[in-house]
Amino acid sequence: MNFFDFHHHDADRKHGIYNLKFNGNPPENFFSAGIHPNALSNDLEEQLIWLREISAAENCVAIGECGLDGLIDVDEKLQEKAFLAQIEIANSVQKPLIIHCVKRFSQLLHFRKMSQVPMIVHGFNKRKTIGDDLLKNGFCLSFGKSVLYNVNLQDLLRDFPTGKLFLETDSSDFEIKDLYQKVADLKNISLQELTRKIKENLKNLQIPI
Repeated sequence: MNFFDFHHHDADRKHGIYNLKFNGNPPENFFSAGIHPNALSNDLEEQLIWLREISAAENCVAIGECGLDGLIDVDEKLQEKAFLAQIEIANSVQKPLIIHCVKRFSQLLHFRKMSQVPMIVHGFNKRKTIGDDLLKNGFCLSFGKSVLYNVNLQDLLRDFPTGKLFLETDSSDFEIKDLYQKVADLKNISLQELTRKIKENLKNLQIPI
């Protein structure tokens, strides 16, 4: 059984979405392309030119990761300008956005209104109230390794709609199958049912698996 890894950093992995960084070499498999907040520079226009070009690739299935980070020493206005520009690129190519957000969830809701494509917050590991608020505002959430041990996340996932969730390894070293099994157990469904539902979710994002 194949377990789709929604956001990962292994260019050789075949079943998932590889996170391509600025000026990186695109893989043969699915990838997303974006300018992470901590990669922003004064040469933003050069970065956006690269992104516009590579976003047209057939196996580029999403824009990102991109977003807002309140813990890094990068000007907030520059972060917002870059995020908006990447939303506009995603709108133009009609590909979903994979969102990085740290300590800026209230601001994220403002940007949701500008997006014409689905927005997925990756690596979600915050409290239930934030998850519920994001869900209410039309976001999907992708969950990672924290689910294996974070009781609060486990509580969130028990009632979280399967039509709005994805699973990922990000940069962690563990077996994605273990995460799928944990979520299936939490939701009291079979592993087969969970993988089928996530496949449907990917199709809703126009990702042709």
